[in-house]
Amino acid sequence: MDYNNILTNLHNGVTTITINRPSKLNALNSETIGELHDAFAKADSDTSTKVIIITGTGEKAFVAGADISEFAHFSVEEGARLARKGQEDLFDFVENLSTPVIAAVNGFALGGGLELAMAAHFRVASDNARMGLPEVSLGVIPGYGGTQRLPQLVGKGRAMEMIMTAGMIDANTALDYGLVNHIASIEELVPLAEKIAGKIMRNSSVAIAAGIKAVNAGFTDGVNGYEAEIEAFGACFGTEDFKEGTTAFLEKRKADFPGK
Repeated sequence: MDYNNILTNLHNGVTTITINRPSKLNALNSETIGELHDAFAKADSDTSTKVIIITGTGEKAFVAGADISEFAHFSVEEGARLARKGQEDLFDFVENLSTPVIAAVNGFALGGGLELAMAAHFRVASDNARMGLPEVSLGVIPGYGGTQRLPQLVGKGRAMEMIMTAGMIDANTALDYGLVNHIASIEELVPLAEKIAGKIMRNSSVAIAAGIKAVNAGFTDGVNGYEAEIEAFGACFGTEDFKEGTTAFLEKRKADFPGK
């Protein structure tokens, strides 16, 4: 499918989704959010895709924020619908995909851009990356999960400071905070994400999907993460991947997981 605002590429088991609005610093508008939902859904359902990388076009910005011109005149009800639809269609959707999602943060990741990066399962950043949630400087708060995911990743105090000051942090601070896992030069950013993807693909995709679900359960209100882990652990015993993995271990050979 041809998209207006994103590019997709599948190579060696990795689908790379690139937000391609360089004139807008890859800002998210409703059309882009819809296209991203479609691209993520298709990649997740494609058995040849083992890992998804999300990044932005160019060296300046991953996503510089939301397209403010779209909602500057919204009512209270319209604003609430905007946040709910965005969370359901993209941000929560990405977080709960069974396919691992790596955000390769190139340059600015602000507002909705940082929220998209935080919805990914983990993040790597370029050394010129700058991240922040500047929404209070516009008289609003983060609406795509930022007030919830940022404290989970960096702690309540740091999240409160970042949200209240509307300031940006650099890549080294993000690494220190635990917001990103690794830093690379802009040229080596996607290759680093691809290298990590290669390590992921050596393992059972079925077990990885179960692991994602179990980890997310621990951050879901009303869900016992330990119980979710027990159930997911037990379910793994009924998979072909478990049979292959344990057999390969006992036979002292490399596992060839069928992904079932």
